[in-house]
Amino acid sequence: MSETPVDAPKPDPNAAARGRILPEMRHAAILDALRATGAVLVAEIAAQLQVSDMTVRRDLVELERAGRLVRTHGGAVSAVGTTTVSMDSEEPSFDARLRRQHEAKERIAVAAAGLSMAHRTIALDVGTTTYLIASHLRERAHAKVFTNSVRVAALLGSSQAEVYLAGGRVRRDELSVGGAEAVAQFEKLWFDICFIGLSGLTESGLFDYSFEDVDLKQVYLNRSGLKVALCDSSKFQRMSLVHVAPLTEIDVLITDAPPPAEIAAALKAAKVDVHVAP
Repeated sequence: MSETPVDAPKPDPNAAARGRILPEMRHAAILDALRATGAVLVAEIAAQLQVSDMTVRRDLVELERAGRLVRTHGGAVSAVGTTTVSMDSEEPSFDARLRRQHEAKERIAVAAAGLSMAHRTIALDVGTTTYLIASHLRERAHAKVFTNSVRVAALLGSSQAEVYLAGGRVRRDELSVGGAEAVAQFEKLWFDICFIGLSGLTESGLFDYSFEDVDLKQVYLNRSGLKVALCDSSKFQRMSLVHVAPLTEIDVLITDAPPPAEIAAALKAAKVDVHVAP
């Protein structure tokens, strides 16, 4: 009869218990966490339940099929009580948008200008909020501002900042520059920080009206060290013609009010820092 060596590893008394965690028990734990926080991460649930990430991902797939949650990058958010997403089919005029939510946009612009102080090369997208940001950059003597907005370039033309305007076709009313020439020109550059305007934001990401403007937005996102999206609270749970990028493509969101729970959970899962302008 053989004897067990003295230095042999002892069996883990919890191993059998962990092996007996049924899928129903894991699903209940995931849903409990969702009810408590609105979002879960795969790695956190796996550590809590002492199972593999792959097991948790399979559980999330099953729960999503049952309509209990919505999967995100690296986790999931609750599907219960999700706000209806509205679709904007037509782009209002620039002047109309500038009047809409003006006080909120001004607060966002001030916060964004403050964030830009640590950076020298700044990419400013088209839009009403980025236009308001430009008015706060007029005294930045050592800043280099790159933009495809004719309005922004004109506003900063007599300022202390160096201004670079993309060359290409000008879109009427918006006075934005787009097209292959503009994209090719700015694709050669690298910006310290970019500020992206948008028409709507949902758990799926950022939205805008114009194909031409979106091409430059994506260049800014691809060629910037710090990527900042600007969104007043009236644009939450709104979408329009073009999906610009998922939430994982931005680093910071500046807004005027805390996002609704569903969007807040998706932003957290995407590791986006949310700045609410004071």
